[in-house]
Amino acid sequence: MLRQEKILLFPILMAVLGFSLEHEILAMGTAVSLVAAAVLIGAIVAASLRVAHHAEVLAVKVGDPYGTMILTLSAVAVEVLILAIMMNNEGSPTLVRDTIYSAVMLDINGILGLAALLGGLKHGEQPYNDDSGKTYGVMILTAMGISMVVPEFIPRDKWQYFSFFTIFAMVALYGLFLRMQVGTHSYFFSYSYPRGKKRDTEEHDPADADEPTARSIGVILFGVVLIGVLAELMSTFMNTGLKEIGAPVALTAILVAGISAGPEILTALRAALADRMQATVNIAMGASLSTVILTVPVMEAIALYTGQPFIMAMTPVQTVMVAITLIAAAINLNDGETNAIEGMTHFILFATFIMLSFLGL
Repeated sequence: MLRQEKILLFPILMAVLGFSLEHEILAMGTAVSLVAAAVLIGAIVAASLRVAHHAEVLAVKVGDPYGTMILTLSAVAVEVLILAIMMNNEGSPTLVRDTIYSAVMLDINGILGLAALLGGLKHGEQPYNDDSGKTYGVMILTAMGISMVVPEFIPRDKWQYFSFFTIFAMVALYGLFLRMQVGTHSYFFSYSYPRGKKRDTEEHDPADADEPTARSIGVILFGVVLIGVLAELMSTFMNTGLKEIGAPVALTAILVAGISAGPEILTALRAALADRMQATVNIAMGASLSTVILTVPVMEAIALYTGQPFIMAMTPVQTVMVAITLIAAAINLNDGETNAIEGMTHFILFATFIMLSFLGL
């Protein structure tokens, strides 16, 4: 069993080498620092894949909606950890905002769009419970409106009051949502597939199903700590390299969002290709909601503790892109079936987001 965790040897080795050679690498200049950051990103992704694997093992054991909740929470934990470390290492005051924005674009337009496109080309119309899409959509709209649109109108000398309110609002929203998701309204986030299809498409490796729960929990906890160590080193090398070449902050934000969402992308695509669109919707929309509703209060609490506010109000371009995305999602996720056309609309929006990022917008 332990041989399956050998992939963790790579990030462990990179962490040891990074700490041992940190000063020497920084002294070698911009190019070497960026190469080192790239290698550490690879190590973080490797560790994230094992965390996601064991989160998926737990998810299979408990079933939906608990399963997808475990998957999204593990990804958000990684994202919050990386963000907190990078902000501590003199990160940009817009990094939190840009990362949350990038994560929403990646989750809804990238993951859901590509999954619905590929799944639609393979299976045609793919059914799911439309209650889930509607619930996720209105929750994301409310959370982003409160935390990333309204701050534009808050006076600078009163930011602490609104930060306290934002923390309360996000915790209250998530608390009720969590009660619904695992309680009386859990059926909103599940779908009853025909028995034959369910057996065929939800088949898992028996070896994975037999993995001890304690082992999965242990690997997840160890993996998150390891990712934190690697993120500390990666942040140092990346900040040094990017400052020298004058790269936009949006690049760092996209990298952070991409690192945390990497395992989710694979899981969502596998589900869509197996004609299990409910899992894809739960992962993509659930990850977006979790990113906003959990990352914001943690980072706002850090801002209150340090006395240094972040810039949370989105730019006009970001606000327009989020509005178009959520309107498109509300229309596409309203009938209980996805298809390739709906997937393509979201994927084009994702391509637009990448293009705007390269243009510095």
